[in-house]
Amino acid sequence: MKKIIFILFAFISIATNAQDFHALVYFVDKPNVATSLANPQSILTQRSIDRKMRHNIAIDDRDVPMNQIYVAQIKSQPGISYKAQSKWFNCVHVVGTTTAIDALASLPFVSSIDYTDPTKSASVSNRDKFANMVTTPLVYGTARNQIEMIGLDDLHNTGNAGAGMLIAVTDSGFPNVDINTGFAQLRNNNGIKGTWDFVQRDNSIYEDNFHGSRVLSVMAGNDPNNFEGTAPDAGYYLFRTEEGAQETPAEMSYWVQAAERADSLGVDVINVSLGYLGFDNTAESLDYQDMNGVTSFISQGTNVAFEKGIIVVTSAGNSGNSTTHPYVASPADALGAFAIGSVTDTRAKSSFSSIGPTVDGRIRPDIAAQGSATASIDESGNLVTTSGTSFSAPMISGAMACLMQAFPNLTPQQIIDAVRASSDQSMLPDNLLGYGIPDFGAAQQTLSSVSFNTQDFNYYVKDKTLFFNTAQGENVTSFQLYNLQGQQVIKKATTQDGFIDLNQVSSGLYLFTIDQSDVTYKVVIR
Repeated sequence: MKKIIFILFAFISIATNAQDFHALVYFVDKPNVATSLANPQSILTQRSIDRKMRHNIAIDDRDVPMNQIYVAQIKSQPGISYKAQSKWFNCVHVVGTTTAIDALASLPFVSSIDYTDPTKSASVSNRDKFANMVTTPLVYGTARNQIEMIGLDDLHNTGNAGAGMLIAVTDSGFPNVDINTGFAQLRNNNGIKGTWDFVQRDNSIYEDNFHGSRVLSVMAGNDPNNFEGTAPDAGYYLFRTEEGAQETPAEMSYWVQAAERADSLGVDVINVSLGYLGFDNTAESLDYQDMNGVTSFISQGTNVAFEKGIIVVTSAGNSGNSTTHPYVASPADALGAFAIGSVTDTRAKSSFSSIGPTVDGRIRPDIAAQGSATASIDESGNLVTTSGTSFSAPMISGAMACLMQAFPNLTPQQIIDAVRASSDQSMLPDNLLGYGIPDFGAAQQTLSSVSFNTQDFNYYVKDKTLFFNTAQGENVTSFQLYNLQGQQVIKKATTQDGFIDLNQVSSGLYLFTIDQSDVTYKVVIR
């Protein structure tokens, strides 16, 4: 049965029926699912397939493309403005009046319609999405402080500067990256692997808001003898998902579509120097109760990206000075997000850096890096400093890619666990800086001294049941499930049936171990 989720008080509906709303329209099915899964090369790049195999991640129906005939029919409906589509969720994002959107329910291939909730309090004020960005002339050598602060120089000195890794940068535009001298090394090394503007649906990304160019420079910029990014040898996909001049729910759908593209291309890390809370139409805004890791569409997409084996590094947000909402914004609340706070060049918390916890009590941010006066290169090629968690995030995105280069067979969760453990508050994390400032050199040393079990172990969750299989001749005899606070949720002996009943476990992201293995596996329970 089709459902339309639209909670609205009667006295409001009369006044707003002619107003345009954002909605997600879900489809009933996908074409050729069995054929596509039997021939994964037809829907994913070989690199993406290899990454999933390396981390024992199943290729499933979420990887199968949508029915474009359905999409075309949606686009042709009167009063409907198409914005984006998501193969992971088998839906399209549209804008229109309630009358026009409700009419879509009569189409035989539409299973449900989910409106952006218009009953949210209008007290959530819209914010400057790129707040706390102050540009000043750069003193020679300032870039070294931010790199040495997180021990990344030690990792670079062992030859790990991101070679062979792919980073997707999702932002508001990348003006002059194609001609800026600060990216000459990146271009000369063929480091730009692909581009796309998901807002305008074209390839013109070297324009629009300067924000993305400066974010990219923190990772990929180079000024000989004066500046070096955190992952200068990595390859980059540049995706525009953000409209700098306005704030609407469609931007979350643009981002999900970009994340799906990144997954299909085999990307290792996605940098998200963006955050969503207040929208131009305040009735559609998110609030603190939505910061539970699973409500906003961009957080849902972040969770799937993490399930698919991608490390999603997000800005914690710049609302730390707010008296109404000093907390993280989506997708930093996502279960699968690695949220980054900001510190000054003296390792003190930046006043603007958003804090935790999430509404369900999880620690945020995860860790922190220098986001006050972060050395960067502007859109004209000048060495500058810029402030905001938008710039502490790429510090970590690049560093994570370097650590993944050093340990390509480890899972994203193992990499994240090592970075958390290396951080200076790892023994006593808080909701100001999370686990603290990491030491990537120490994380490398720790991982080099640990032996990981790489046996063939595959698993998946369906209907709150964990199904698994191991290498031939192996039996799983014990199972332990932990929440993200490290608390044991389940400990039980297993049977030879190959499954664990998780019906008594609340929805969320969990970690589990089997037998006496050192390997930690991640699992999302819905």
